[in-house]
Amino acid sequence: MALAGLVITLLGAPLLFFSYAEAGEVGVTYGRLGDNLPDPETVSQLLVDNGITMVRLYDADEAVLTALANTGIKVTVMMRNEELAAAAASRSYALQWVQCNVSAYYPDTLISGVAVGNEVFKEAPELNSQLVPAMNNVQLALEELGLADAVKVSTPIAFTALKDTSVPSSARFRDDIAQSVMVPMLQFLQRTGSYLSMNPYPFFAYAEDPQNIQLDYALGNYKPGVRDRNTGLVYHSLLDAMMDATYYAMENLTGSLNVMQATGGGSTPDTQWSENGWGSQGQVKPAKPPRKGSRGLQQAGNGFQPATVANAKAYNNYVINRVLSCKTGTPHRPNADMNIFIFALFNENQKGQGPNDVEQYFGLFYPNMTKVYDFDFRSGNVGL
Repeated sequence: MALAGLVITLLGAPLLFFSYAEAGEVGVTYGRLGDNLPDPETVSQLLVDNGITMVRLYDADEAVLTALANTGIKVTVMMRNEELAAAAASRSYALQWVQCNVSAYYPDTLISGVAVGNEVFKEAPELNSQLVPAMNNVQLALEELGLADAVKVSTPIAFTALKDTSVPSSARFRDDIAQSVMVPMLQFLQRTGSYLSMNPYPFFAYAEDPQNIQLDYALGNYKPGVRDRNTGLVYHSLLDAMMDATYYAMENLTGSLNVMQATGGGSTPDTQWSENGWGSQGQVKPAKPPRKGSRGLQQAGNGFQPATVANAKAYNNYVINRVLSCKTGTPHRPNADMNIFIFALFNENQKGQGPNDVEQYFGLFYPNMTKVYDFDFRSGNVGL
């Protein structure tokens, strides 16, 4: 996950109504950075029992992929950043990786995506120039094995890859990656029928700047709204603003460089929201002090605490309910779907730095498999 680096100025505005989207699906990320987590077979049954139909992994572990066989759960496997350079340099390496980590399990395990690296621009920028070549070689391997129609290739991108996001319509990809990486990546995604994978975190945006972002806006229910000064569109949800910032960044890039024949944004690649969630406890210090009288905060040392069970329940159920009710459009893309992964399945005690790091407390479940708070992936009808 990555800090959002997004500041919004709040202005009163009337409600904006838009039509429902066609479809969407909500899944979870399944990380295993914990020494007290249940075994993969038990986790697989937990997913089935809770109606979770999509899972994103942070590797391609044999035990996990075997446990997910014959469940009907869509699985995204990941090529680790450490493997990316070899995949970029060698088609045979990419082919062997796909044979061992995808075709060896498919179709019993319903692998539907390969994430090539994870937040490379943030975590391993020295690999920026090798990212698209690695994606290309993985795609060629899938084509050689007859899996290209079933399995899509993408790469999860931290929201910090964008700049000027305070006004969604002004958003751009950062100058250091826009032409050199994002142009060929968008061409690749468009050519292969894949999707741009982004990791938006209203939680971290709010935690970084509670002075200028209302808690209700970050949680998805800010009635006055925030107006985009360029378009006049009104946002009641920070997640919507972050999603539209992504759409505009693609359109602004493809339009200005004629990468694709973009007409009204309709010909840019689809987008998948590959990581997104809210911590239920733990400390994160804001870049600025919270506004006086802010709701939903608890003091924690010299910082403040946006990570509470109540806030996490409100936010993640807001996401689940939107997808299940097909209310997934945004002000700029009213007919957009929303395929989104909630981070994360479990609280993981080996993440972050120290026992009170908020990174350890994003789970929907405790390691003993009891829910941290109530949610429902089948109906979404959970009282907030």
